[in-house]
Amino acid sequence: MKILSAKQIKEADKLTLEKQGITSTELMERAASLVFEEIHKRLEGAPIPVKIFCGIGNNGGDGLVVGRQLIEAGYDVTIYVVNYSDQRSMDFLVNYDRIKNISKDWPTLLKSEDDFPEINYGDFVVDAIFGVGLNRPLPGWVAKLVRHINASGAFILAIDMPSGLMADAAVEDRESIVRASYTITFQVPKMAFYMPDTAPFVGDLQVLEIGLDPEFLQNAPAEAQLISKPEAKALYTPRKRFSHKGTYGHALIIGGSYGKIGSVCLTATAALRAGAGLVTIFAPKCSYEILQTSLPEAMVLTDPHYEILTNLKFDLEPDVIGFGIGVGTKKETVEAFEQLLKNYNKPMVIDADGLNILSKNSPLLNLLPEGSLLTPHPKELERLIGSWKDDFEKLEKVRSFTKKYKIVVLIKGTYTFTVTPNDIFINTTGNPGMATAGSGDVLTGVLTALISQGYEPLRAAVLGVYLHGKAGDLAAEKMSYEGVIAGDIAKNTGAAIFDLFETKQTNNS
Repeated sequence: MKILSAKQIKEADKLTLEKQGITSTELMERAASLVFEEIHKRLEGAPIPVKIFCGIGNNGGDGLVVGRQLIEAGYDVTIYVVNYSDQRSMDFLVNYDRIKNISKDWPTLLKSEDDFPEINYGDFVVDAIFGVGLNRPLPGWVAKLVRHINASGAFILAIDMPSGLMADAAVEDRESIVRASYTITFQVPKMAFYMPDTAPFVGDLQVLEIGLDPEFLQNAPAEAQLISKPEAKALYTPRKRFSHKGTYGHALIIGGSYGKIGSVCLTATAALRAGAGLVTIFAPKCSYEILQTSLPEAMVLTDPHYEILTNLKFDLEPDVIGFGIGVGTKKETVEAFEQLLKNYNKPMVIDADGLNILSKNSPLLNLLPEGSLLTPHPKELERLIGSWKDDFEKLEKVRSFTKKYKIVVLIKGTYTFTVTPNDIFINTTGNPGMATAGSGDVLTGVLTALISQGYEPLRAAVLGVYLHGKAGDLAAEKMSYEGVIAGDIAKNTGAAIFDLFETKQTNNS
């Protein structure tokens, strides 16, 4: 699913009106009626006080339509108009008059904080103050109203956007954003819904199809692409019946140091579970018995040094190398990594201490093979690219970084972002149970396995992140969030692939 900018959404609205021969008021009625239906499903006629806060633009008009329909359905509704300006949109005025036609209780005008109504914990609040068009900070007393709404503890449903949140830009005053329990947005999700700084204000999210022009939506360049099951399934390449282990590549996992051999074991397990034909582990000599015993499916090569990696020479030609898990950052290891980069020219997957080595020795970035995947968590990313003032600046800095070094960066998080100079892909699988030691090591294994099987690096990144998150979801269903460990994610990787299909996989000749 595409994410579009506020400007693109405005263009889509305009084109829809022209092509469908409808008025903006009719489009508003269509969209807001769908919101009413969702609220009606949730409340089921319960005698809960509904308090609707409407701005004086089109988002407020949406709120007035919802309020009118709730009143007609018999709900206990109070509508407040947040009168922050003398200017009103035409669609707001039309729907304000329609409220007058069906109720003796006209909307209450709020002009300052002296007018703030009481909001109780058990109320159902609808936020329709500002929508996707907001591009400036909230007026002073309106910001205080937002804080008043948030402080109530009531259930808050935001229409289109939580008020105070901007679709395409950062917000400086986080205290003046409605903290929605649930957001119903129109047609396409917005970028701010997935940024670490702003996503918590959205609550649960529902995207309503309101019939905007399909041709425009199809052809509009995306700000980003959301990756869910349909998109992931389209990236998957089914196996052919007549194939063998050599068909699916040889993955080399290089990592580990004394006391951190478990990390490479997790990575190699995930690589095998994700379909690599052959997996070899290169680790310090202290790992030999551990790895040969715990993972008999993998082959093991050892460094001359007992505790750390010092000499990354091997008599094989891997299709891909996964590097960095548990290696440490000692001088000898850094020098060995530099020699590896000078001698290997296929895409690599680099994680953990591999990233720390790169950030401490930035000239090594120029040696990265084109198409390599870097998988930093936020602190590792900051060490690589420097600090940022907000998430939007962070994305721009990452884009520049990927362009400079011709690589792909995966920003790990609640919504993992896969970033290239031209594209952003946002993953939708995963859960809090994956916040556990070794989860990133498993991701490295999945990514390495996909590249070994012939997936182009970007495709491997997008599909791999999805499968990793889905494996975590499947593990959590069985174990609970608290019960998930990284090994459970690795074990469920095959099940995550199987989940792409509604019916049993079939053989392909």
